[in-house]
Amino acid sequence: MTTLNTSLIDPELLRNFAFWGSILCLKVVAVVVLIARLRFKKQVFVNPDDVEYIKKGKVVLNDPDIERVRRAHLNDLENIPLWFFVTFLWLTTGPAVWLAMILIRTFVLARIIHTLSYAVYPKQPYRAISFILGLVIIIFQAISTLLYYL
Repeated sequence: MTTLNTSLIDPELLRNFAFWGSILCLKVVAVVVLIARLRFKKQVFVNPDDVEYIKKGKVVLNDPDIERVRRAHLNDLENIPLWFFVTFLWLTTGPAVWLAMILIRTFVLARIIHTLSYAVYPKQPYRAISFILGLVIIIFQAISTLLYYL
């Protein structure tokens, strides 16, 4: 049985993972800011106490524009933490540097395209393609890790 050895992670890959992972975190925060911006622009909030001090504010739970961005954010929260975990474990298997760098960058770019084509400029098939691409990367890394530690 192979044990988890983080010293197997190539320092260049770890830097790459940290850099692109940080970009991904900032993208998630940007979506939160986008939701807040939409709420204030439309004066639409989810809690009565949120509208206490805003004269024209109202409680609305189903604004289509805000809900679209919230669904994009929820999709991020379902996929990105999983990617961080699986990618970190996969990096402990000593993958080829070129492959790891391509997969890390591709996943991050796919998630950015997914958000843009979901929340900012709704457009299919870009959203579906970017989602599937990210999912395939996670599955590949998870299976590779599983087989390595089997």
